[in-house]
Amino acid sequence: MGQTDFSDWNALAARIKGWGQALGFDAIGISGSDLGAAERGLADWLAAGFHGEMDYMARHGTTRARPAGLVPGTRTLISARMNYQPQAADAADNLADRNRAYLSRYALGRDYHKLMRQRLQRLASRIEAEIGAYGYRVFTDSAPLLEVEIAGRAGLGWRGKHTLLLTREAGSMFFLGEICTDLPLPVDEPVAEHCGTCTRCIEVCPTQAIVAPYRLDARRCISYLTIELAGSIPIELRPLIGNRVYGCDDCQLDCPWNRYAQATREADFAVRHGLDRATLVGLFAWTQAEFESRMAGSAIRRIGYVRWLRNLAVGLGNAPTWPAVVAALTARANDPEPLVREHVVWALARHVIG
Repeated sequence: MGQTDFSDWNALAARIKGWGQALGFDAIGISGSDLGAAERGLADWLAAGFHGEMDYMARHGTTRARPAGLVPGTRTLISARMNYQPQAADAADNLADRNRAYLSRYALGRDYHKLMRQRLQRLASRIEAEIGAYGYRVFTDSAPLLEVEIAGRAGLGWRGKHTLLLTREAGSMFFLGEICTDLPLPVDEPVAEHCGTCTRCIEVCPTQAIVAPYRLDARRCISYLTIELAGSIPIELRPLIGNRVYGCDDCQLDCPWNRYAQATREADFAVRHGLDRATLVGLFAWTQAEFESRMAGSAIRRIGYVRWLRNLAVGLGNAPTWPAVVAALTARANDPEPLVREHVVWALARHVIG
Protein backbone atom coordinates (compact mmCIF):
# COMPACT_ATOMS: atom_id res chain seq x y z
CA MET A 1 0.00 0.00 0.00
CA GLY A 2 1.03 3.63 -0.34
CA GLN A 3 3.04 5.85 1.98
CA THR A 4 2.50 9.30 3.44
CA ASP A 5 4.44 11.54 5.81
CA PHE A 6 1.34 13.21 7.24
CA SER A 7 1.55 13.50 11.02
CA ASP A 8 -1.58 15.08 12.59
CA TRP A 9 -3.68 11.93 12.64
CA ASN A 10 -6.13 13.08 15.30
CA ALA A 11 -7.03 16.14 13.26
CA LEU A 12 -7.32 14.07 10.13
CA ALA A 13 -9.68 11.59 11.82
CA ALA A 14 -11.97 14.44 12.84
CA ARG A 15 -11.94 15.83 9.31
CA ILE A 16 -12.70 12.41 7.82
CA LYS A 17 -15.84 12.21 9.94
CA GLY A 18 -16.91 15.65 8.82
CA TRP A 19 -16.23 14.92 5.16
CA GLY A 20 -18.15 11.65 5.45
CA GLN A 21 -21.23 13.32 6.83
CA ALA A 22 -21.01 16.01 4.16
CA LEU A 23 -21.04 13.21 1.57
CA GLY A 24 -24.29 11.81 2.98
CA PHE A 25 -23.11 9.18 5.44
CA ASP A 26 -24.99 9.24 8.72
CA ALA A 27 -22.01 8.22 10.83
CA ILE A 28 -18.30 7.49 10.44
CA GLY A 29 -16.08 5.53 12.82
CA ILE A 30 -12.53 4.17 12.79
CA SER A 31 -11.31 0.79 13.99
CA GLY A 32 -8.10 -1.19 14.09
CA SER A 33 -7.49 -4.17 11.84
CA ASP A 34 -7.12 -6.90 14.48
CA LEU A 35 -10.37 -8.89 14.53
CA GLY A 36 -8.77 -12.01 15.95
CA ALA A 37 -11.25 -12.29 18.81
CA ALA A 38 -14.07 -12.75 16.28
CA GLU A 39 -12.42 -15.66 14.45
CA ARG A 40 -13.54 -18.37 16.84
CA GLY A 41 -17.19 -17.38 16.62
CA LEU A 42 -17.00 -17.32 12.82
CA ALA A 43 -15.31 -20.71 12.70
CA ASP A 44 -17.93 -22.23 15.03
CA TRP A 45 -20.75 -20.77 12.93
CA LEU A 46 -19.31 -22.23 9.75
CA ALA A 47 -18.64 -25.60 11.42
CA ALA A 48 -22.31 -25.77 12.43
CA GLY A 49 -23.28 -25.39 8.77
CA PHE A 50 -25.36 -22.32 9.51
CA HIS A 51 -24.19 -20.68 6.28
CA GLY A 52 -26.22 -23.16 4.22
CA GLU A 53 -25.46 -22.97 0.49
CA MET A 54 -23.50 -19.73 0.84
CA ASP A 55 -20.30 -21.52 -0.12
CA TYR A 56 -18.41 -18.25 -0.39
CA MET A 57 -18.72 -17.88 3.39
CA ALA A 58 -16.81 -21.12 3.96
CA ARG A 59 -14.47 -20.52 1.04
CA HIS A 60 -13.13 -17.31 2.54
CA GLY A 61 -13.33 -18.65 6.09
CA THR A 62 -11.28 -16.72 8.61
CA THR A 63 -10.15 -14.25 5.93
CA ARG A 64 -13.22 -12.29 7.00
CA ALA A 65 -11.58 -11.64 10.34
CA ARG A 66 -8.23 -10.64 8.80
CA PRO A 67 -8.54 -7.38 6.83
CA ALA A 68 -4.78 -7.22 6.37
CA GLY A 69 -4.93 -10.61 4.67
CA LEU A 70 -7.49 -9.24 2.23
CA VAL A 71 -5.76 -5.90 1.71
CA PRO A 72 -2.07 -6.18 2.64
CA GLY A 73 -0.84 -3.26 4.70
CA THR A 74 -4.20 -2.48 6.30
CA ARG A 75 -3.74 -0.73 9.64
CA THR A 76 -7.08 0.93 10.22
CA LEU A 77 -10.56 0.76 8.73
CA ILE A 78 -12.94 3.65 8.22
CA SER A 79 -16.49 2.37 8.72
CA ALA A 80 -19.52 4.23 7.39
CA ARG A 81 -23.25 3.80 7.80
CA MET A 82 -26.09 5.23 5.74
CA ASN A 83 -29.78 5.07 6.67
CA TYR A 84 -32.02 3.38 4.12
CA GLN A 85 -35.53 3.48 5.56
CA PRO A 86 -37.76 5.02 2.85
CA GLN A 87 -41.08 6.79 3.16
CA ALA A 88 -43.24 3.75 2.45
CA ALA A 89 -46.54 2.09 3.18
CA ASP A 90 -46.64 0.75 6.73
CA ALA A 91 -44.69 -2.50 6.95
CA ALA A 92 -47.02 -4.07 9.52
CA ASP A 93 -50.06 -3.34 7.37
CA ASN A 94 -48.32 -4.89 4.38
CA LEU A 95 -47.45 -8.06 6.29
CA ALA A 96 -50.98 -8.34 7.64
CA ASP A 97 -52.56 -8.15 4.17
CA ARG A 98 -51.80 -11.58 2.75
CA ASN A 99 -52.78 -10.48 -0.75
CA ARG A 100 -49.83 -8.08 -0.80
CA ALA A 101 -46.20 -8.93 -1.43
CA TYR A 102 -43.80 -7.93 1.31
CA LEU A 103 -40.33 -6.86 0.19
CA SER A 104 -37.59 -5.95 2.62
CA ARG A 105 -37.43 -2.20 3.23
CA TYR A 106 -33.84 -1.95 2.01
CA ALA A 107 -34.80 -3.25 -1.44
CA LEU A 108 -37.72 -0.94 -2.21
CA GLY A 109 -35.44 1.56 -3.96
CA ARG A 110 -32.27 1.30 -6.01
CA ASP A 111 -29.44 -1.08 -5.21
CA TYR A 112 -27.21 0.44 -2.55
CA HIS A 113 -23.92 -1.12 -3.63
CA LYS A 114 -23.05 1.35 -6.37
CA LEU A 115 -24.10 4.43 -4.39
CA MET A 116 -22.21 3.36 -1.27
CA ARG A 117 -19.06 2.48 -3.21
CA GLN A 118 -19.11 5.80 -5.04
CA ARG A 119 -19.49 7.75 -1.80
CA LEU A 120 -16.74 5.77 -0.11
CA GLN A 121 -14.48 6.37 -3.08
CA ARG A 122 -15.18 10.09 -2.90
CA LEU A 123 -14.30 10.05 0.79
CA ALA A 124 -11.09 8.12 0.09
CA SER A 125 -10.19 10.60 -2.66
CA ARG A 126 -10.89 13.55 -0.35
CA ILE A 127 -8.43 12.10 2.15
CA GLU A 128 -5.86 11.71 -0.63
CA ALA A 129 -6.35 15.33 -1.65
CA GLU A 130 -5.55 16.32 1.93
CA ILE A 131 -2.53 14.14 2.69
CA GLY A 132 -1.25 12.79 -0.61
CA ALA A 133 -1.11 9.23 -1.90
CA TYR A 134 -1.85 6.43 0.56
CA GLY A 135 -2.99 2.81 0.36
CA TYR A 136 -6.69 2.00 0.52
CA ARG A 137 -9.58 -0.06 -0.87
CA VAL A 138 -13.31 0.55 -0.50
CA PHE A 139 -15.94 -2.11 0.17
CA THR A 140 -19.65 -2.39 0.85
CA ASP A 141 -20.99 -5.90 1.24
CA SER A 142 -18.60 -6.79 -1.57
CA ALA A 143 -15.69 -8.51 0.15
CA PRO A 144 -15.10 -11.14 2.84
CA LEU A 145 -15.09 -8.75 5.78
CA LEU A 146 -16.92 -8.93 9.12
CA GLU A 147 -18.73 -5.65 8.52
CA VAL A 148 -20.82 -5.68 11.69
CA GLU A 149 -17.79 -6.55 13.81
CA ILE A 150 -15.77 -3.77 12.17
CA ALA A 151 -18.55 -1.20 12.60
CA GLY A 152 -19.01 -2.22 16.22
CA ARG A 153 -15.31 -1.79 16.94
CA ALA A 154 -15.49 1.61 15.22
CA GLY A 155 -18.12 2.74 17.73
CA LEU A 156 -21.01 2.83 15.26
CA GLY A 157 -23.22 0.56 17.38
CA TRP A 158 -23.37 -2.86 18.99
CA ARG A 159 -24.30 -6.28 17.64
CA GLY A 160 -27.93 -7.01 18.48
CA LYS A 161 -29.24 -10.45 19.35
CA HIS A 162 -30.51 -10.71 15.76
CA THR A 163 -26.82 -10.32 14.70
CA LEU A 164 -27.36 -6.92 13.02
CA LEU A 165 -25.71 -3.70 14.15
CA LEU A 166 -27.88 -1.58 16.44
CA THR A 167 -27.63 2.05 17.50
CA ARG A 168 -29.61 3.93 20.09
CA GLU A 169 -30.19 6.86 17.76
CA ALA A 170 -31.02 5.06 14.52
CA GLY A 171 -31.99 1.45 15.19
CA SER A 172 -30.61 -0.95 12.58
CA MET A 173 -32.03 0.11 9.23
CA PHE A 174 -28.84 1.26 7.54
CA PHE A 175 -26.14 0.06 5.15
CA LEU A 176 -22.49 -0.35 6.09
CA GLY A 177 -19.33 0.18 4.09
CA GLU A 178 -15.59 0.31 4.77
CA ILE A 179 -12.33 1.80 3.61
CA CYS A 180 -9.31 -0.34 4.42
CA THR A 181 -6.33 1.99 4.83
CA ASP A 182 -2.64 1.87 5.67
CA LEU A 183 -3.01 5.02 7.77
CA PRO A 184 -2.24 5.01 11.51
CA LEU A 185 -5.50 6.76 12.41
CA PRO A 186 -6.68 6.92 16.02
CA VAL A 187 -9.42 4.36 16.61
CA ASP A 188 -12.79 4.97 18.22
CA GLU A 189 -14.08 3.26 21.33
CA PRO A 190 -16.81 0.63 20.96
CA VAL A 191 -20.17 1.51 22.50
CA ALA A 192 -21.90 -0.51 25.21
CA GLU A 193 -24.66 -2.88 24.11
CA HIS A 194 -28.22 -2.01 25.07
CA CYS A 195 -30.28 -5.11 24.29
CA GLY A 196 -30.49 -6.04 27.95
CA THR A 197 -32.94 -8.88 28.62
CA CYS A 198 -35.03 -8.15 25.52
CA THR A 199 -35.57 -11.17 23.24
CA ARG A 200 -38.26 -9.80 20.95
CA CYS A 201 -36.24 -10.31 17.79
CA ILE A 202 -35.76 -13.98 18.66
CA GLU A 203 -39.41 -14.54 19.50
CA VAL A 204 -40.86 -12.78 16.45
CA CYS A 205 -38.76 -14.58 13.82
CA PRO A 206 -41.31 -16.48 11.67
CA THR A 207 -39.01 -19.45 11.12
CA GLN A 208 -37.12 -19.32 14.44
CA ALA A 209 -33.87 -18.75 12.56
CA ILE A 210 -32.28 -16.95 15.53
CA VAL A 211 -31.42 -20.13 17.40
CA ALA A 212 -29.79 -18.29 20.31
CA PRO A 213 -28.87 -14.69 21.09
CA TYR A 214 -26.34 -13.49 18.49
CA ARG A 215 -26.57 -16.81 16.59
CA LEU A 216 -28.43 -17.08 13.29
CA ASP A 217 -29.06 -20.29 11.36
CA ALA A 218 -29.19 -18.83 7.85
CA ARG A 219 -30.74 -22.02 6.53
CA ARG A 220 -33.98 -21.06 8.27
CA CYS A 221 -33.77 -17.31 7.65
CA ILE A 222 -36.35 -15.97 5.19
CA SER A 223 -33.80 -13.56 3.73
CA TYR A 224 -31.56 -16.53 2.92
CA LEU A 225 -34.45 -18.63 1.60
CA THR A 226 -35.77 -15.93 -0.73
CA ILE A 227 -32.47 -14.40 -1.84
CA GLU A 228 -29.47 -16.69 -1.40
CA LEU A 229 -31.02 -20.14 -1.83
CA ALA A 230 -30.93 -21.10 -5.50
CA GLY A 231 -33.06 -24.22 -5.40
CA SER A 232 -36.23 -25.45 -3.80
CA ILE A 233 -37.44 -23.84 -0.59
CA PRO A 234 -37.93 -26.55 2.08
CA ILE A 235 -41.60 -27.51 2.17
CA GLU A 236 -41.86 -27.26 5.95
CA LEU A 237 -40.70 -23.62 5.87
CA ARG A 238 -42.93 -22.43 3.03
CA PRO A 239 -46.05 -21.80 5.15
CA LEU A 240 -43.95 -19.82 7.64
CA ILE A 241 -42.72 -17.44 4.94
CA GLY A 242 -46.17 -15.93 4.52
CA ASN A 243 -46.16 -13.12 1.96
CA ARG A 244 -42.47 -12.25 2.34
CA VAL A 245 -41.18 -12.59 -1.22
CA TYR A 246 -37.82 -10.82 -0.93
CA GLY A 247 -36.08 -10.73 2.40
CA CYS A 248 -37.60 -10.30 5.83
CA ASP A 249 -37.57 -7.46 8.35
CA ASP A 250 -39.51 -8.96 11.25
CA CYS A 251 -36.58 -9.00 13.69
CA GLN A 252 -35.94 -5.34 12.93
CA LEU A 253 -39.57 -4.24 12.88
CA ASP A 254 -40.15 -5.68 16.35
CA CYS A 255 -36.93 -4.29 17.84
CA PRO A 256 -37.67 -1.43 20.27
CA TRP A 257 -34.61 0.49 19.07
CA ASN A 258 -36.06 0.79 15.58
CA ARG A 259 -38.57 3.26 16.94
CA TYR A 260 -35.65 5.59 16.34
CA ALA A 261 -34.83 4.40 12.82
CA GLN A 262 -34.46 7.49 10.66
CA ALA A 263 -35.76 8.11 7.17
CA THR A 264 -33.14 8.10 4.45
CA ARG A 265 -31.94 11.32 2.88
CA GLU A 266 -31.09 9.52 -0.37
CA ALA A 267 -33.44 9.87 -3.34
CA ASP A 268 -32.08 6.59 -4.75
CA PHE A 269 -33.57 4.70 -1.82
CA ALA A 270 -37.10 6.00 -2.42
CA VAL A 271 -39.75 3.40 -3.24
CA ARG A 272 -39.90 2.46 -6.93
CA HIS A 273 -42.76 0.96 -8.96
CA GLY A 274 -45.13 0.91 -5.98
CA LEU A 275 -43.30 -2.04 -4.45
CA ASP A 276 -44.35 -1.07 -0.94
CA ARG A 277 -48.00 -1.86 -1.71
CA ALA A 278 -47.84 -4.28 -4.66
CA THR A 279 -50.03 -7.38 -4.76
CA LEU A 280 -48.80 -10.93 -5.17
CA VAL A 281 -51.11 -11.47 -8.14
CA GLY A 282 -49.92 -8.28 -9.81
CA LEU A 283 -46.22 -9.10 -9.47
CA PHE A 284 -46.74 -12.73 -10.52
CA ALA A 285 -48.17 -11.49 -13.81
CA TRP A 286 -44.95 -9.70 -14.79
CA THR A 287 -43.22 -11.11 -17.83
CA GLN A 288 -39.48 -11.63 -17.73
CA ALA A 289 -39.04 -8.49 -19.82
CA GLU A 290 -41.11 -6.51 -17.34
CA PHE A 291 -39.12 -7.92 -14.44
CA GLU A 292 -35.81 -7.05 -16.08
CA SER A 293 -36.97 -3.54 -16.96
CA ARG A 294 -38.66 -2.62 -13.68
CA MET A 295 -35.97 -4.15 -11.50
CA ALA A 296 -33.09 -2.57 -13.39
CA GLY A 297 -30.89 -0.90 -10.80
CA SER A 298 -32.56 -2.85 -7.97
CA ALA A 299 -30.97 -5.38 -5.63
CA ILE A 300 -33.94 -7.62 -6.40
CA ARG A 301 -32.84 -8.09 -10.01
CA ARG A 302 -29.84 -10.09 -8.83
CA ILE A 303 -31.98 -13.09 -7.79
CA GLY A 304 -33.29 -13.42 -11.36
CA TYR A 305 -36.76 -14.00 -12.74
CA VAL A 306 -37.01 -17.70 -11.85
CA ARG A 307 -36.35 -17.20 -8.13
CA TRP A 308 -38.66 -14.19 -8.21
CA LEU A 309 -41.50 -16.38 -9.49
CA ARG A 310 -40.61 -19.14 -7.02
CA ASN A 311 -40.91 -16.72 -4.13
CA LEU A 312 -44.17 -15.25 -5.39
CA ALA A 313 -45.63 -18.75 -5.84
CA VAL A 314 -44.94 -19.43 -2.16
CA GLY A 315 -46.58 -16.14 -1.23
CA LEU A 316 -49.62 -17.03 -3.33
CA GLY A 317 -49.76 -20.43 -1.68
CA ASN A 318 -50.07 -18.63 1.64
CA ALA A 319 -52.61 -16.07 0.37
CA PRO A 320 -56.37 -16.31 0.97
CA THR A 321 -58.14 -18.65 -1.42
CA TRP A 322 -59.98 -16.61 -4.01
CA PRO A 323 -60.42 -16.83 -7.80
CA ALA A 324 -57.69 -14.36 -8.80
CA VAL A 325 -55.07 -16.22 -6.73
CA VAL A 326 -56.04 -19.63 -8.11
CA ALA A 327 -56.17 -18.25 -11.66
CA ALA A 328 -52.72 -16.67 -11.34
CA LEU A 329 -51.20 -19.92 -10.14
CA THR A 330 -53.03 -22.02 -12.70
CA ALA A 331 -51.68 -19.81 -15.49
CA ARG A 332 -48.14 -20.85 -14.52
CA ALA A 333 -48.85 -24.50 -13.72
CA ASN A 334 -46.95 -25.52 -16.85
CA ASP A 335 -44.14 -22.98 -16.54
CA PRO A 336 -41.06 -24.08 -18.50
CA GLU A 337 -38.89 -23.77 -15.37
CA PRO A 338 -39.08 -26.86 -13.12
CA LEU A 339 -38.35 -24.76 -10.01
CA VAL A 340 -41.33 -22.51 -10.72
CA ARG A 341 -43.63 -25.45 -11.55
CA GLU A 342 -42.75 -27.23 -8.32
CA HIS A 343 -43.67 -24.27 -6.16
CA VAL A 344 -46.79 -23.50 -8.17
CA VAL A 345 -48.03 -27.09 -7.73
CA TRP A 346 -47.44 -26.81 -3.99
CA ALA A 347 -49.26 -23.46 -3.86
CA LEU A 348 -52.25 -24.74 -5.83
CA ALA A 349 -52.55 -27.72 -3.48
CA ARG A 350 -52.90 -25.25 -0.60
CA HIS A 351 -56.04 -23.87 -2.25
CA VAL A 352 -57.75 -27.18 -2.96
CA ILE A 353 -61.10 -27.20 -1.22
CA GLY A 354 -61.85 -30.75 -0.09
